[in-house]
Amino acid sequence: MTARGCYSETFPALAAAPVRHAFIGRVPGVEVQVDRAEALARLDAHHRTEREALGLGGHFFALGEQTHGCEVAVVDARTPSPVPTVDGLITADPTVCLGVYVADCCAVYLVDPERRVIALLHSGRKGSELGIAAVAIATLRERFGSDPARLIVQLSPCIRPPHYEVDFAALVRAQCAAAGVREIHDCGTCTAAAADRYYSYRTARGRTGRMLALLALAEPTGH
Repeated sequence: MTARGCYSETFPALAAAPVRHAFIGRVPGVEVQVDRAEALARLDAHHRTEREALGLGGHFFALGEQTHGCEVAVVDARTPSPVPTVDGLITADPTVCLGVYVADCCAVYLVDPERRVIALLHSGRKGSELGIAAVAIATLRERFGSDPARLIVQLSPCIRPPHYEVDFAALVRAQCAAAGVREIHDCGTCTAAAADRYYSYRTARGRTGRMLALLALAEPTGH
């Protein structure tokens, strides 16, 4: 829990990478048993405060439409947001903060420390089965020359068995490994099993808030 009231966490695997990141969970005291748009509106001020606390308040905030597909887009500070039809965002622009909203789905963080390019994916059951992680890794390789063996991949909390019948986090891990990624980290946390920290779409039957995954490149510290 942060001093600002939100449950927020970071991941050790990304702490040493040239990025700023967070996974913002439940915000106590905010009524979110409403539809998605209204829930996000009620959480917006809290999410803005968290971005500012990370030093990302002045960054362009890039989002995708999140249609449960496998499309990804390369974005910069001139890209209109939210980007239609996409569930994954890639950037090499240090003035951009990537964002993904989830409530049981997985936020997948991908970092190439050498090429200084990052990706953030919304990967639930459908997106995972469609191979969004593999699509993103292929795009990083084709557009930026990223070597999959040099990537750092981190999976966020998401719903998992026995609370859900499909272990889509395992699908993401397998796809990343098959694409040549060697450093794959999964926090292993189930959102449905920790209602005090996370929102769960399945547990709340669709009327709930959203966690917010954030990822941005850090400014170079030297030459």
